[in-house]
Amino acid sequence: MAERKASVTRRTRETSIKVEVNIDGSSKYDITTGILFFDHMLCQLAQHGIFDLKISANGPDQHHVVEDVAISLGRAFNQALGDKLGIVRMAHAIVPMDEAVALVALDISGRGHAVIETSIKEAMISEMHSDLVHHFFVSFAQEARINIHAWVLSGKNDHHKAEALFKALARALDMATRLDPRISGSVPSTKDSID
Repeated sequence: MAERKASVTRRTRETSIKVEVNIDGSSKYDITTGILFFDHMLCQLAQHGIFDLKISANGPDQHHVVEDVAISLGRAFNQALGDKLGIVRMAHAIVPMDEAVALVALDISGRGHAVIETSIKEAMISEMHSDLVHHFFVSFAQEARINIHAWVLSGKNDHHKAEALFKALARALDMATRLDPRISGSVPSTKDSID
């Protein structure tokens, strides 16, 4: 089996991003974006998706850092999945985080789309603008070419809501990217192609 790894570098006038992904990893991560809460969320993605992630990012504006990390990470996932032979493709996860519960359902369809309902109320979560949680999911879905539906089903604490969302994304991605030995060598689509 070919290694399912990818590396993406993105440099613009606003940011400098480097992302390395190993889908068949062991939850190793080295993440520094300059936004501590965002780092915490990305660590959840690696830990609970059982991916290896190495991410370094810098830039003067949170919006562009989060957006460009999401773009780069989405591209890296798409590249690492290659022709998508033998993947499970569709999955979902429901994850509790204390009083909060989140659901993520996704399809590695080749068509990037996101429907996100966070119910996050405060303007900030720690030092991060809370609207960037939604923006991360949308940008990641578009560039990974994954259809993602994500909802916070209940909760009061915005930190817990966001963390439940990232953990649910991690678990759903882990399940959807797994290889199904029953269809090894086949693309899981009646079109015989996912692009």
